[in-house]
Amino acid sequence: MRPMLVAILLFGGCTLHADLKRAMAEQNLEKRAVLALDNATASLKAARAAYDMGDMDVMNKDTAEVLESVELALTSLTQSGKNPRRSDGYKKSEISTRDLARRLQDFQDQMSYTDRPLLDKVKARVQEVHEQLLLAVMEGKKK
Repeated sequence: MRPMLVAILLFGGCTLHADLKRAMAEQNLEKRAVLALDNATASLKAARAAYDMGDMDVMNKDTAEVLESVELALTSLTQSGKNPRRSDGYKKSEISTRDLARRLQDFQDQMSYTDRPLLDKVKARVQEVHEQLLLAVMEGKKK
């Protein structure tokens, strides 16, 4: 049964990466950000499953994809040039990054004490992006 689960995780990892490519192909920058954050959530679920199976290589790959997805979302929103206060993309992304940061914290709390530092970098960056998005929504666009 274990090899079957590993195969499912590996296949799932390929699917997740394809979703990030689909997000990159999206022309609407706000939709791209939302798709990227959806991919980040899916990658986190895959990382958690890989950790439960004891496959640290797959878990590290999936957590790196979480980070890549969050960076793509931030870059896309910044490039859109829209007023963050009036943009649904910014607001949805702010909510998504808040939820993602909470899920990362929950995942880290459930990890072995010795493995917890593996998520520190990802968790810190997701929190930074969340704070940037929240500040942008609260302040709006500079005139």
